[in-house]
Amino acid sequence: MCRREGEKLFLKGERCFTPKCSFEKRSFAPGMHGKTGSRSTAGRMGRESDFARQLRAKQKARRIYGILEKQFRGYYETALGHRGLTGLNLLQLLEARLDNIVFRLGYASSRAQARVLVTHGHFVVNGRRIDVPSMILKEGDEVVLREKSRGLTYFKELPDFAEKRTSPSWLGRDHKQISGKVSRMPERAEIDGSLNEQLIVEYYSRR
Repeated sequence: MCRREGEKLFLKGERCFTPKCSFEKRSFAPGMHGKTGSRSTAGRMGRESDFARQLRAKQKARRIYGILEKQFRGYYETALGHRGLTGLNLLQLLEARLDNIVFRLGYASSRAQARVLVTHGHFVVNGRRIDVPSMILKEGDEVVLREKSRGLTYFKELPDFAEKRTSPSWLGRDHKQISGKVSRMPERAEIDGSLNEQLIVEYYSRR
């Protein structure tokens, strides 16, 4: 997926920062014409269509957050119905997913790992055990490690790992207790700057 987008999306957590990262070995696009096509693609950048740019922006966001097309479009429809900028609303919905928040708090090295942890029921939200990674949290919601999970080796070592990672200012965090709270919704400057939400809005607007 990183090769298709032509840049690292950091989907594999710590592995992406090591020489073992697949993108370091093969940064050209996948497919039989990937290596030779990457040169010609660079020369065609000026002729890339608006639709192609919009599609790539949408696919990049989908891949970063690990969301299937049907669900991603559902988020767009929800964002469209909210007041304010549709693009920002969409990004805030993506950031408010439970798996993303577990990742942002530093309790998983990647969103994929965070999804697994949530699916296995290791976290409670506002006192309720939740195993749905796509749950959308709102301001004031609290995420806490489930008491029965504290004895697992991964979570015993987690505070030391999490302490080395920073969490965004819109989230409150107690890494020793392995808990966090949504203090507010993120501002645009606090969300991945490489995402182009306007192109995503344009993509769905024309369909």
